[in-house]
Amino acid sequence: MSATSAKEAKPLNSPGRVIAASLVGTTIEFYDFYVYATAAVLVFPKLFFPSENSTTALLASFAVFGAAMVARPVGAVFYGHMGDKRGRKTTLVASLMTMGIATFLIGFLPTFDQIGILAPVLLLALRLTQGFAIGGEWSGAALVATENAPEGKRGWYGTFPQLGAPIGFIIANGLFLIINWALPHPDDPLMTSDAFLGWGWRIPFIFSAVMVIIGLWVRLKLTESAAFKQAEKQGKISKLPLGETLRHHFREVVLGTFIMLATYVLFYLTTTFALTYGTTAQDAKPPDF
Repeated sequence: MSATSAKEAKPLNSPGRVIAASLVGTTIEFYDFYVYATAAVLVFPKLFFPSENSTTALLASFAVFGAAMVARPVGAVFYGHMGDKRGRKTTLVASLMTMGIATFLIGFLPTFDQIGILAPVLLLALRLTQGFAIGGEWSGAALVATENAPEGKRGWYGTFPQLGAPIGFIIANGLFLIINWALPHPDDPLMTSDAFLGWGWRIPFIFSAVMVIIGLWVRLKLTESAAFKQAEKQGKISKLPLGETLRHHFREVVLGTFIMLATYVLFYLTTTFALTYGTTAQDAKPPDF
């Protein structure tokens, strides 16, 4: 979403409300996003992609996980356009609800043993929906935070949405860890038990509904920023925001895209893949000297 070119105006939302709407909402959406990432390693290869070869099952699970990255830029374009046309509040509420519904439904999906190939197909559809939703979240939350920031504190307020990603990641993995401890494997605490694979893994996805309700309650209390209202009143809302962005800031868009590409490659290598490595028995032997 592009920032509107309006004169400085007194923020209409209190600092606490802005911080809560940007930080809490982003935390919840990234919690939903990362819950899937953890399940893609621990659960989905066994329940949705059964195979005699565990590596094949894991790669199939990762392929669906990565599908969200294809939907993410599509969601960014869609929600970015919506935010510049209809307002930031509408966009953030819509993206949060989309993410919450998709995550909640994953918690009730039947497995491959129950409905066959339809199970991974439905999982793929819901994962694409998650990616579509997250595309409108982070940039939208950052824009809300900075547009509503007091004069001289835009950079400071812009940091709060960025905290949502690591906090959501910690909550998602922490909840899985607690459930795994509560439903231990009888032989090895590092392995997943039958109870965990049977129903325990669904809890974090279903719990998402509670968090989304909290996020909606916070975001619905927001009012549109003075900058957006003033631009709307003066008729400065662009008919095609994406076109103007690419026409005037194409170089910045390309640079920003590749910067984030490098960031996410490193992030998911050190989180999702590391979880795979850390939970897989290794047969490597020390070399002979």
